Amino acid sequence: MYKVNEIFHSLQGEGYNTGTASVFIRLSGCNLQCAFCDTQHTQGTMMSAPAIVEAVMQYPDAPLIVLTGGEPTLQADDALINALKLTGKRISIETNGTRPVPAGIDWVTLSPKQGFDGGDAHPCILTECDELKVVYLGQDLSQYDHIKAAHRYLQPCYCDDDTARQQSINDTIEAVMKHPEWRLSLQTHRILNIP
Repeated sequence: MYKVNEIFHSLQGEGYNTGTASVFIRLSGCNLQCAFCDTQHTQGTMMSAPAIVEAVMQYPDAPLIVLTGGEPTLQADDALINALKLTGKRISIETNGTRPVPAGIDWVTLSPKQGFDGGDAHPCILTECDELKVVYLGQDLSQYDHIKAAHRYLQPCYCDDDTARQQSINDTIEAVMKHPEWRLSLQTHRILNIP
């Protein structure tokens, strides 16, 4: 059984797969407590792997499943991944990198949280991913040099305050201009006002 916060159909709003129709499986629970997180980690419904697959298959045309959270590696295991593989969809995971990723994942998005308020409870142990997506708060980017990633993205930290949000965007753009090995990732789902 898996504690599921929500399963929903939308467009991937961030990073490499931006704009891809996806089924999101948001698993409950996280081993970090980042100050900027917008997810309620304690809420959820207990579901079996077959029930999760049944929910996913309500959206047969979506080519991508996104395992997210919270921290999905706290729950995602071989049994769940093997069940999801039967859907024929690609499986992506968004992780903070503090735990190993289960086998069978097609796309790993690593978003380490070290150096953030509430993000230092556990160290990032992953050193390889498909996509490195860092929420930018002015930190030294050289701390990520050891991570092997096909794609590197900096993402402004979302703030409710308009002035702070614009400053975050400006700072992130400036950082990408100075470090062209990184690309800008925006939370387009927020811009489009979709889930």
